[in-house]
Amino acid sequence: MRINSLIFFIIIFILNTGNCISQKIQKRKMELIKDPLTPSKAAFYSAIIPGLGQIYTKNTWKVPFVYAAIGSAVYSYSFNKKEYYKYRNIYKRRISGYNDDEYTELIPQNDKILQGMEFHQRNRDLSFIFIIGTYLLNILEANVSAHLMQFNVNSDLSIKPKIDYEPLNQSTAVGFVFKIKI
Repeated sequence: MRINSLIFFIIIFILNTGNCISQKIQKRKMELIKDPLTPSKAAFYSAIIPGLGQIYTKNTWKVPFVYAAIGSAVYSYSFNKKEYYKYRNIYKRRISGYNDDEYTELIPQNDKILQGMEFHQRNRDLSFIFIIGTYLLNILEANVSAHLMQFNVNSDLSIKPKIDYEPLNQSTAVGFVFKIKI
């Protein structure tokens, strides 16, 4: 009896071995770009001309965002600088005794002119920090984008909304399905 069951299991094992062998082995293919200096080149190009690193990494859709961020910061800087000098000159003239400026009737107190000057000075300085920050972010983004370009990123990763109807409870469940193929 024991030998019969052993023979039975050996036969089942041999018959199922064919199924295991016939399965396809999926090999993960990771394609690397040959040039290891690609991230540093992209960062260098972005440092020379903002947006050039994004063009180098073929992310041209990001270039308008780079110039919009830097351009708005430069505009804010120049506007606040102009207003700061205007308020400063008005304050200096009022200290000297002249009251013939354009804000004489609107702002009769000198301390309000001083507050306006400090306000535009603070905004001018913040705009300058924003210019430097967006410039550095441009360089960093080009570097990271070029670095991630070296890895195979395909559509095996997905997240989709899912509405599931439960007939037993007659209820609906809403959620997200996260699918990853390894």
